[in-house]
Amino acid sequence: MRVSMTLSLPRQPSSVTRARQVLTTLLSLTDAAEDSCGHLAVLISEACANAVMHADPDSTVDITIVIDDQVCLIEVGNRGSTPNGGGGLDAGLPAPLTVGGRGLPLIAALADTAAFVAGPPDHVLLRITKHLTDVPTSSVR
Repeated sequence: MRVSMTLSLPRQPSSVTRARQVLTTLLSLTDAAEDSCGHLAVLISEACANAVMHADPDSTVDITIVIDDQVCLIEVGNRGSTPNGGGGLDAGLPAPLTVGGRGLPLIAALADTAAFVAGPPDHVLLRITKHLTDVPTSSVR
């Protein structure tokens, strides 16, 4: 099954909840593993919260969700600049550990892939992928 949706939400905190609700509704149409659904809820929440917090003041938060077979792709974009020059994300927590600064490491830790990708000038686009099934672990004998 392939399901996709594109949203353009205002740059306000309630957009984080709306994006998570849309993703949760789309995932309910699939056989996605419960752990994957939980991780995806955190991933879209963190990505949207970062967009709301760091986007240019008059920017929207643009979200694309594509569920295709066993993979979910989430793209969150806005007008602004890519943190730390873009590219891949670091799963390490910031030092010293502060109130902020945990979103990108959390995204890196929970996603199968997560990276800032090239987009139009003065735009930030974070692309996240997550498998919808549990990855089998080696059996214990």
